[in-house]
Amino acid sequence: MHSDIKEILISKQQIEDKAIELGNILSEAYSGKQPILLGLLKGSVMFMGDLMKSIEVPAQIEFMDVSSYHGATSSGQVKILKDLDVSVEGRHVLIVEDIVDTGFTLSKVIELLKHRGASSVEVVTLLDKPEGRVVEMKAKYVGFTIPKAFVVGYGLDYNEFYRTLPYVGILKEQVYTK
Repeated sequence: MHSDIKEILISKQQIEDKAIELGNILSEAYSGKQPILLGLLKGSVMFMGDLMKSIEVPAQIEFMDVSSYHGATSSGQVKILKDLDVSVEGRHVLIVEDIVDTGFTLSKVIELLKHRGASSVEVVTLLDKPEGRVVEMKAKYVGFTIPKAFVVGYGLDYNEFYRTLPYVGILKEQVYTK
């Protein structure tokens, strides 16, 4: 797997430090609010695990599985593969993402949560790739802003592989253009 990586963009230590930093910021921002931390599967799992270790407010943990991708390309349709197990009505929801790229899927999830009556919906993301946007989308809490590149690792995948890498790396082009 490591041999398929062109370059390590963000190291394991940088990610761990950023998760602590963001956890402290979120602890202050959500003081007294008891938010729902909503991880979007599968990519958010590693980041969410590290992030929630540093959040010092009572928070409920939930997951949704939504997708608009197949391999490296967006299908243009959002499918809910696993919905929430709780109501968001009157709750503060913090969506935990691995990456905000096109913004398409995330914008649809935010729209759905607001429609369901969430008091607030914000996004914390490890990675922000503004050059990839197809819809206007801005995460309130951002770990790292990255260039337009095909990144994998630390939860991010290509065809369900590379998620377990402990860093974020740029995938060699020949791997995904086969």
